[in-house]
Amino acid sequence: MKKYLVILLLFFSNAATADLKLYLFDCGHLSFDDVTNFGLSNDDTDVRELIVPCYVIEHEDGRMLWDAGLPLDMVSPRAPGATAWYENSFIDQLAAMGLSPDDFRFAAFSHMHFDHVGAANEFKDSTLLIQEVEYNAAFEHSEEIPMARESLFEELKDSQHILLKGDYDVFGDGTVKIISAPGHTPGHQALYLELENYGPLVLSGDLYHFEATRRLRRTPVFNTDPAQSLLSMDKVEALVKETGAKFWIGHSLELANSLNLAPAYYD
Repeated sequence: MKKYLVILLLFFSNAATADLKLYLFDCGHLSFDDVTNFGLSNDDTDVRELIVPCYVIEHEDGRMLWDAGLPLDMVSPRAPGATAWYENSFIDQLAAMGLSPDDFRFAAFSHMHFDHVGAANEFKDSTLLIQEVEYNAAFEHSEEIPMARESLFEELKDSQHILLKGDYDVFGDGTVKIISAPGHTPGHQALYLELENYGPLVLSGDLYHFEATRRLRRTPVFNTDPAQSLLSMDKVEALVKETGAKFWIGHSLELANSLNLAPAYYD
């Protein structure tokens, strides 16, 4: 734990608040009758519905995508009994704000599961920020990432990209930092933001899916490396403690219902 704190102090000591904005989008929903695949008993939580978020980060040096929701071919009114649904396409939500995928400098994904890269191919002209181990697993050994659908991101393989080997300061000013947090997938990552008014914030990716998995330190059965997941939990929790950051569990519907969706923003 001490080594994490030393690294974090060095990494964040020069952070400078920029004119930064964060937008949150509803990019689908998932429901489960049984949550035991998430490492929980069905008595550990009464939560059975998750939201699938997309995020847009506005920085004075460019616009960045963080996660891209459920697959676009799922967009339609919710069917009776559906366990996954997506009523308003992320691309249409961007268009309503006067934006298109061509307006993004960077595209990054917490990981390459199907519910985080649904619109990924639309951002093929952006620079992809991805951990090298995730890139290799996604494009060369997709069997190493359960629930990956390569067709959803195949157009990114030959796009401009930066292969990361750990934490990464996106704009070089400390305000937007990708945090390597492997275990859920080989190159899973979280995101740290320095927002002037809202304060520091960590977006969880799938480090946790439920408040209960955070409280109980549980890992899903489909994580690629549960032991590594626990180390990543330690690292990110140390970051939250050291910086005083708020922590958003991305799939938490209860949290999302308490937040403002785009076109509102956090700064």
